[in-house]
Formats: sequence, structure tokens, C-alpha cells
Amino acid sequence: MRTIIAFFGFICLACRPTLASETRPNVIIILADDLGYGDVGCYGAKDIRTPNLNSLATEGLKLKSFYAQPICGVSRAALMTGCYPIRVAEPGNLKNGHTILHPREVTLAEVLKDAGYKTGIVGKWHLGMNNGSRPYEQGFDHCYFTPAYNGATRNIQPGVVVPFLREDGETVRQIKTLKDMETLTSDCTREALQFLRSARKKPFFLYLAYHMPHVPLGASDRFRGKSARGLYGDVVEELDAGVGEVLGELKKLGMDENTIVIFTSDNGPWRDRVIGEHGGSAGQLRGAKMSTWEGGWRVPCLIRWPGRVPAGAETNQMASTMDLLPTLAALAQGNLPKVKLDGMDLSAFITTKDAKSPRTSFLYHNGARLTAVRHKEWKLVFARPQGGEMPWQPPFVTSHIEALEKDQLFHLEKDLGETTDVSAAHPAEMDQLKQLARQAREELGDFKGPGSGNRFYADGSKWPENSPNRNRNKN
Repeated sequence: MRTIIAFFGFICLACRPTLASETRPNVIIILADDLGYGDVGCYGAKDIRTPNLNSLATEGLKLKSFYAQPICGVSRAALMTGCYPIRVAEPGNLKNGHTILHPREVTLAEVLKDAGYKTGIVGKWHLGMNNGSRPYEQGFDHCYFTPAYNGATRNIQPGVVVPFLREDGETVRQIKTLKDMETLTSDCTREALQFLRSARKKPFFLYLAYHMPHVPLGASDRFRGKSARGLYGDVVEELDAGVGEVLGELKKLGMDENTIVIFTSDNGPWRDRVIGEHGGSAGQLRGAKMSTWEGGWRVPCLIRWPGRVPAGAETNQMASTMDLLPTLAALAQGNLPKVKLDGMDLSAFITTKDAKSPRTSFLYHNGARLTAVRHKEWKLVFARPQGGEMPWQPPFVTSHIEALEKDQLFHLEKDLGETTDVSAAHPAEMDQLKQLARQAREELGDFKGPGSGNRFYADGSKWPENSPNRNRNKN
């Protein structure tokens, strides 16, 4: 058991970069919103055209076992902090449904800015607008962003306004109508290109967080009605075109060879009867956004860096958004935050053919409840009541976490769709994964209370005593 726990390793990475003698790369992370595993051509989509994303796979690395988080805010917290969101400190010691960063949390943008990078965010932030949590207070020099999502319904609700803000909080644009929504993607692409043109004198980090294909959907006239998947497909095809414009601008500016481009999604597709065909596809994976199953967590991830990341490679080995902070810190010769991280340095893994990923385990938290744990090819899904432990979120969210009467074990390499529970035939593996879960709860807590490794920076009671979770679902 000792060996497995070591693999799981909650770690504080203090190592120096592995590529110190090399030129530091520019960094672009392109994050889609609610894009499913089955919505990209190189991951199996037949009815949505994604030639530019397919080219990223051809020219770089395709990860087939890459994990985000199950919903928007917590997913961005994992990416920006290199930690499981349940570990991350929030104002008032709360655990919000969508993470609000405490000002003392150190983001990927701060790490790269301190390393001499020009940093920019374009698109969706969704990590809070409290004093100290806004992007221009969390390491971003250049900002063109919305505080949160572009909506939470299939159609724009009357009176809902989505503002675009700048560094000082200045409102520069508002989304009020469906017509406004139709230019959301192209506006972000345009702003991203302008940032690239302004960032030629020193290394840069661009975080391009598209709002699509999160509902309400909007596509410009050039793309509307063109996809075989309806409006949803139109939206994804426009997003793909935006990726192509970014890649084309890099080549035009002569920065293509020294820029690492990472494309992924914040979670799996939103699928329910409320939004219907306005949601995406998880392909062969079970489940969708907000669920415990792979379809909510496993997302497309493509990494391209000409001459450094092997072209045309693909892997089933595990990696996650949490790993991007330590990986990019190593490549940028930056210093890691002086706190415990859950992310692992993948720099050797992504730049060396046939290298092994350091990540062999992964935790699945839905809200504050540990709903599953994976180690290598095995995934253990825990029994739980309807709704998991997300009472602070709207009722439609809890319906995505169905009740399970007993623990279930799946062999993901043989059963990617999580169709067959093999727990009765594998008691040793069940015991090993349960031990990992016990360790995780001790370290990171659970809905019943905090663990030894949760970060609390506010005075007063620790979560969950003063949170909306208190005295809820205590089974």
C-alpha cells in the first residue's frame, strides 16, 4: 500500500526547471467551456468540423486521459492554482459551488508574471470579483474578461447582462441580446490577436478562455447554419476557426516555433432536458458535466510546441489541468508557490517520446464530497445519496448526481464507458482504492469537515461550520 500512496502523492514541487538551458517558450492556454470529449474531430466527432484542432493533434500531442473538474468555477481554480479546488483557500473560509480565490492564493499568471512574462486573460474568469480575487489582482497585466459565465439557461433571460471588463474594472462592452451573443467568440479572438501583436518584446502568457459552447449559444453569420450538429456545432466550428486564427497569427509574427499551445475544456458537455440539443457529446464516455462519470471530467487536451513536443503523438496516460502550473513553471524557469500543490511537472512527459506521466492517481470531488478515486486503470465510484453533496447549488445541478446504493469498481482500460461493475471480482483493488480515499479525506477533507491540508486564510471558524453545507447530508 505504501507504494500506491506514494504514487498518489500530494506534493510540494520545489524542483528547478528541467530545461534551464533552453529558450523559455511563450505560453497560450485555450480553454473551451462545456466542450465534450465527443465534440472534436480528432476525438471522434463526425458531424462537427474542427480542422484546426485536428491540426493541433497532428502537429503535437493528443492526451486521451486528461482530467479537468466537473463544473466551471472549480475547474478554473484547479487550472490556475495547481490544486484540487477543495484544498484552495476562499474568502471567509467558505467552500463555494464556484471557487472564489482568496487573495493569498498564487495563480499560474502570478508565477509566470514573476518569471518575466507579459500576461493576459481574454474571455471568462469565474474565480470571483471580491477584493483581491479579480484577474488584474491575480497576475494578469492585460484583461478583457467577463466575471463569470455568459448565462445559465438555453436562451438569454430578460434583464441578464454579461459585462466585459478591463484591468481597472472599466466596463467596455455588455452582452444583452442574442445578437450580442453571436459575436462573443469572434470578439475574444480579435482581442487575443491584439494581445499577441503587443507581446513581442518578452515572453508572454495568454489565457484565452472562450465562453462557448456554454449556453446560451451564439454564432456569427459566417458560421450559423453551417454545421451538421445544428447551432451547437456551428458554435464549435467558430471556436475552431478562432484557434486557427491564433495559430496563424503566431506564424505571421514569427513566434510559432517558440510557443507552446495547450487546448482543453473546463469540463464535459452540459446535457439535460432543459437545454436539449444545445448541449454537447461525451462520445463513448458515460455521463456529462456535473456528473461523477468520465464524461463530466475527461476532456480533450492537445499540446503543440514545434520541435519540442513530438508531433502526432497520443497517449492514454493520465494528466490534469492541475499539472499545467508546475509544468509551465518548469518550462518558464519560474518559482512555484510555497504551498502544497496537487499538480505534477509534466515537462519531461510532454517533450520526450514514450516518457511516462508522473500522474497515476486522480480524485473526483463533486462539491465537497469525494465521489470517486482512480489509480492507474482502476476507478472506484462510491455509494452516495441523490445529489452528492452540493446543497449550495441550484436543484437542477444536484439531479446530475444520481444515488448509488453501493460502491462500484470499473476497469477503465477495458471499460471506458463504465458499464460493468467488477467490484466483486477484485477485492484487493477495492481495498487499495479505499485506502487512497481515506488518505485523501484526511488530507483534503470531505463534506463532513476539513482535512489537514485545506488552506484557510481568514480568521474565525473553519469550513464547514460557517458554510451552506452545515448540517446537510451528513451521511
